[in-house]
This record gives sequence, structure tokens and C-alpha cells, in this order.
Amino acid sequence: MGSLRTAFIASIRYKIALLVLAVVSCALLVAGVALALYEFTDYRQQAVRDLSTQADILGRASASALAFDDAQAVKDDLQLLRNHPGISAAAIYAARGKRMGEYHGADATAQTIPELPEVDSERVSGDHLIVFRRVVENGEIVGTVYLNGRYDLMARLRDYLGILAAVMAFSLLVAGLLSLWLQRAFTQPILAVASAARGVVERKDFSLRVAKTTQDEVGTLVDAFNEMLAELGQREQALATSRRSLEQEVEERRRIDEDLRNLNAQLEQHVAQRTAQLETANKELESFSYSVSHDLRTPLRGVVGFADAVLEDHGDELSDEAQRKLRIVHSEGLRMGRLIDDLLAFSRLGRKALQTTQVDMEALARGAWTTITNAETGTPARVELGRLPQVQGDPALLTQVWVNLLSNAVKFSAKREQPLVSVSAITDGQEHIYFVRDNGAGFNPKYQDKLFGVFQRLHDGKDYAGTGVGLALVQRIVLRHGGRVWAEGQPDQGATFYFSLPKEPGHESV
Repeated sequence: MGSLRTAFIASIRYKIALLVLAVVSCALLVAGVALALYEFTDYRQQAVRDLSTQADILGRASASALAFDDAQAVKDDLQLLRNHPGISAAAIYAARGKRMGEYHGADATAQTIPELPEVDSERVSGDHLIVFRRVVENGEIVGTVYLNGRYDLMARLRDYLGILAAVMAFSLLVAGLLSLWLQRAFTQPILAVASAARGVVERKDFSLRVAKTTQDEVGTLVDAFNEMLAELGQREQALATSRRSLEQEVEERRRIDEDLRNLNAQLEQHVAQRTAQLETANKELESFSYSVSHDLRTPLRGVVGFADAVLEDHGDELSDEAQRKLRIVHSEGLRMGRLIDDLLAFSRLGRKALQTTQVDMEALARGAWTTITNAETGTPARVELGRLPQVQGDPALLTQVWVNLLSNAVKFSAKREQPLVSVSAITDGQEHIYFVRDNGAGFNPKYQDKLFGVFQRLHDGKDYAGTGVGLALVQRIVLRHGGRVWAEGQPDQGATFYFSLPKEPGHESV
């Protein structure tokens, strides 16, 4: 922890020192660059000004000599430049460009003096400044002065940069000493906050407080830190209270879970007992169904058979009324046989395991339609068979679905002049929806909840034969496949029966 404190102090001091030195360095650098630019401009202007003034003085001094074409006087005037060591070369030209005299300084033997003068101008050539000035006497140009002076800008800049470096070094020394004082003034309160924070982390002591020594932003930080410690202390107390409450709740839940496990064990025992009882009851029911099938079918076949025999052997001896009644006995016996078969199929459906495989629904629907239309004797219905996607299911049970729905469609549209049955499917993201639509008798929508009940019929049995079990079988088969069944219709406007099957087969539904 001591090393952490040392690192923290070093980090704060290092950052403050860097901050002070960086600010001072930036300020000095900006000021130095600005002064250097000013010095460069001022030196050039001063050099031009000095050399131009010297050229004007020399021109006024030699104006009379130029006017009288006195070359010796011009040369004497040029020799006065020896008192000006900064001038490397000079020349005076007559009005027509004739060079009247020239001068070379001690260090300017290599300087070439122009043969002809130029207009008034000044320019820098390397480390020399060149000036041309016209000599005017009584409003008339009598000649031109040429001066070539030394232009020691780099030497001037070197001297300036040396002074700037000395000033910056002294300023940085002062800034470093100032940063030492600032480090103590700024870091002491921050170190106090850091020490208190370490105490809170190590000992979880939220009663610690930091003394406020300044009224600036650091003092505001100390106040905020003390308020934060007070808030954390209150929250710690609240958390301790909540922790104790949670521990009590956890203990209570543990007891409840133990009670639930005991109850689950008892329920599992009861379920096992009831399952055994249900299995026994199912076996007894199956035995009863077989007995009903055997015991009812035998006398029923006798009734139907004897009624048929009486009509065939003694029909001539019976009156028309007696024959009619025997035919009623014969047809009702056959209807009761079909009813017994449907009831047995309905009761066995829930106990038969599904034999699931990939089913070609178009082939099933087409085969069911062929079976139904071959048995019909009335007006043949026309079928429109659309695309039916394949599905996973029990082929035998799904065949029963198509047979029941298509036979209903044929039966209830038989009285139309042009019976029409449409078969197709709709596919969405989760399931395939198949439907059978007819243009027959339809049904009243307010009774549609009775469509799929056992023995529930919405039409008179005299008009439309049936046992009232077919749609109940359809619903039970589809539900076992994980689908659903519904219908839409209006009286005398036909009906549409829908059933859906999931795209992905799931667990068998009861």
C-alpha cells in the first residue's frame, strides 16, 4: 500500500510539474516566435531605412558635382564612405547612366558594381542589401546613387536566439521552483482524500472524514467526498438490514422448498397410483368396447338380416305399410352398425400410438377423393385440388381426416346443380394450413362450436345422413398431431373446414 501511495504522489507531482513547465514553455515559445518575426521584419526595415538615408545624403552631397560633370568631386564624395564599415560597395551614375565614380569597402573586393543604374529600389541579395536612389536637383534628375551594404540577418538571429534560450532557461527554472510550491498547495488536500479513500476500502470505515483547508474547487471536492462517505455509510447500513432480511427470506424459502419437495414426492406417489388405476380402467374399457362390439353387432346383424329376408321371401304377402316399416328397421339397423363402428374408432383413437413418417398430402387427398366419388351415385362433384405441402404425421390417421372432410363436402353439396369442392393449403412461418371448401348447404356461424362435438349435428338427419362422429374424429386426430381445427360458413353459401399441422413435428398431443 506504501508503494501505491508513493506512486500516487509521484504521479500528481509529475503531472503538476509537467503542466507548469508545459504552460511556461508554450508561452515562451509563442512569445519568442512572435518576437523573432518582429525582429526579422524590423531589422530589414531598419537596414533599408539606414542605407536609403545614406544614399540620399550621398546624392545631395554630389548633386552639384553631377550637375557640372565633375568626376573628381564625385570620387571624393564616395571616399567619405570609409567612415561607414557596413557599406561594401558604392557608385554614382550621371543622368545618362555614365558611372562617374565607384567605391569598394575593405571586404568587398569581389562585389561587382552594375554598369548601368536602376530605378529607385531596394532588394536583398544573399547577405547584402542593394539600394538605388535617384539624385534630383531643382526638380531634374541629375544622377543615381548605388549602395551595397552588408545584411547580417543570420548573425542577428543567432544573437537573438541565444538571448531567447537564456531567457527560457531562466524562466523554466523559476517555473520549476514555482511548481514545487504548487505541488504542496494542491496535492496535500488530494492526498488527504486518497488516504481516506484507502481507509474506506481497507477497513470499510465510512465514518472517516477529510478536513477542508481551502475554499476553492479542491475544497468543493473535499465536501463532495465527505458527503459521499456519509451517503455510503447510510447505504451500507441499509444493505446490512436488507442482507439480514434476505437471509431470513432465504431460510424461509428453504423450508418452503423442503415442504414442496415432500409434497411433490407425495404427488408423484399419488400420480403413480392414479396412473395404474387409469391403465386398469383403460384395459377394462377396451374389454368393454370389445364386448359391446361383439354383443351388439351379432344381434344387430340378425335384425338386419331377418328384416332383409322377410322383405325378400314374404314381401308379396305383406302390405305396403308393413314393407315400409321393415325397410325402416333394415336401414336403421345399418345406421346403428355404422354408429357402433364410429364410436369404437373414436374410443380407440386416443390409445393408438402415432406412426409418424413423411406424408404426401396430395396423394392422400387424391386417394380419399377417388374412394368417395366411386361410392357416390348422385350428381358427381367436381374437385379443384391445389398444391398440398408434405408434412410429418401418421398416414392412416391423416387419410381418415381427408376422407371425413371430403365426404362431408360431397354430401352437403350434392343437392347443387354443379357441386364443387376446392382443396388447397396455406403455409406460414410455423405451420401448414389445409382447407376443404364446398358450395353446399353451409351452416349457421353461431352454432359452429357444436361442429366438432360427438353426436352434434346442425342439419336434419333425414336430409343428410350421418352419425355425428366424423368431425369429432377429425379434431381428435389433428390435435394429436399438434394442430388445430376450425370452420367458416353461412347458410346456403357453402362451408370451409380448416386444419393446421406444424412444420416441425413435436411431441404427440393428447
